[in-house]
Amino acid sequence: MKILTGVEMQDLDKMVIKSLGIPAEVLMERAGLGVAETIINYYPLEYYKKVLIICGPGNNGGDGFVCARYLWDKDYKVKVVLLSKKEKYKNEAALNLKILENLKFNIEELNSISQFKEILNKYSPNIIVDAIFGTGLKGEIEGFFKEIIEEINNYKKKENNVKIVAIDISSGVCANTGQILGTAVKADLTITFELPKIGHLFYPGKEYIGQLEIVSIGFPRKIIEENSPTRWYLDFNWAKNIFLPRRGYAHKGTFGHVFILAGSRGKSGAGALCALGALRGGAGLVTLGSTKTLQKIYSSMIPEILTAGLEENEKGEISADSLYEILEIAKNKSVLVIGPGLGLSEEVKELFFELLKNLEIPLVIDADALTLLSENLEVLKFYKAPKILTPHPGEATRLLKVSKEEIMKDRLKYVQKLSEITDSVVVLKGPHTIVYSSDGRCGISSIDEPGLSQGGQGDVLSGLIGAFIAQKYDPFTATCLAVYLHGKTGKYLHETLGPFGYTAKDVADNISKILKELEK
Repeated sequence: MKILTGVEMQDLDKMVIKSLGIPAEVLMERAGLGVAETIINYYPLEYYKKVLIICGPGNNGGDGFVCARYLWDKDYKVKVVLLSKKEKYKNEAALNLKILENLKFNIEELNSISQFKEILNKYSPNIIVDAIFGTGLKGEIEGFFKEIIEEINNYKKKENNVKIVAIDISSGVCANTGQILGTAVKADLTITFELPKIGHLFYPGKEYIGQLEIVSIGFPRKIIEENSPTRWYLDFNWAKNIFLPRRGYAHKGTFGHVFILAGSRGKSGAGALCALGALRGGAGLVTLGSTKTLQKIYSSMIPEILTAGLEENEKGEISADSLYEILEIAKNKSVLVIGPGLGLSEEVKELFFELLKNLEIPLVIDADALTLLSENLEVLKFYKAPKILTPHPGEATRLLKVSKEEIMKDRLKYVQKLSEITDSVVVLKGPHTIVYSSDGRCGISSIDEPGLSQGGQGDVLSGLIGAFIAQKYDPFTATCLAVYLHGKTGKYLHETLGPFGYTAKDVADNISKILKELEK
């Protein structure tokens, strides 16, 4: 399944109407019917009798008119209020308003907030349907519309049993970024059409969406695939189609060799967790390169890995004198994962940039290596093999020299920018992690798992990415699959152990359970 911005959905909608010739009236009819059927499924007449539908001046209001008709026909008591004069409704919205008038519907034009408050108090609806703006909203909500939305939210606070349903997206949530445009309706249920939108998933907008339901309104699936961006929703259905089960004769060499440079004094756990991620992701062989002091520890901790003991400096980090030894070890490896717990000294920085000049294998750059890289992003432009960067928002701030607040306002924009600057696949970690490739492909994780907010989780993920690259998935697909598996494992642990408190090692140790589901 693809995932779109509001603007992209509007373009797709226009193409279906103009190029295919599916009438806009047909699409609105199916949209309103889909909303009504979903409401009936969630909120049966036995418990929710009275519906108030608040219709804005555009097509979102038109969807509300159609929904009103179908709910009325199923014996719900329905009242419609207009936030615009009747004569201002156009085209298919005007048509459906006229149908309600022909049915002698209970319709009222709102002129003041006091009038709206009076309607709420006298009518006492069980369900309020937000058909005000939808995904087309661009500017900040203010004035009368802002007062209406805030009164909807206030009524919800006072009347605990009332349910708020948003058509397409909660009015006030930007469909392109998830930002709040002044104010927004706090919905219990949002019913959108054909595909999810960015604003449904990204915070703070997600907190206003409630349960998300996706309704088909007749767009041909092939047309959606051919005319929507190469941006995928990384869920189980996506993963099972990407995952390659193992068949026939194979040996450890079949599944690649991951080389990891990680760990330093006080940060030894990062290297071990990265190696575990690579092993659990199915790499045939894993070599963990670190200091000679840590080599003994790693060998005893994880007997399944190979280790390389490298010269260390006075800070307990890998010494720059190890450059040629590292290059020699890397010669027959499938991928290098570099950065977890590596250290930040000038000597480590010198080693890191020398490796970038001399290596020719795929790179997964994480943690401390990202901080080192922030001093000279341009160097990656000259690295010809695939590169994967895995920043969290704080690391992205250092890389892009932009505040964290700015990045969080438009995550998609900044992950794309970082990908293009570095000619890399970039993983911007967080709720609904984004993977962006410099060729324009994008994946957005379906998983939002707060329990993964803990040290060490990123180390497991970087090892997991390395494992799938070693198994010859293309770098973008390998990264997306690793992101999905990591998140899905966190979700599994939430459901089986508890909402948080499971560790990065727990995640690594349970990845095979999700692989088993995919294989089935």
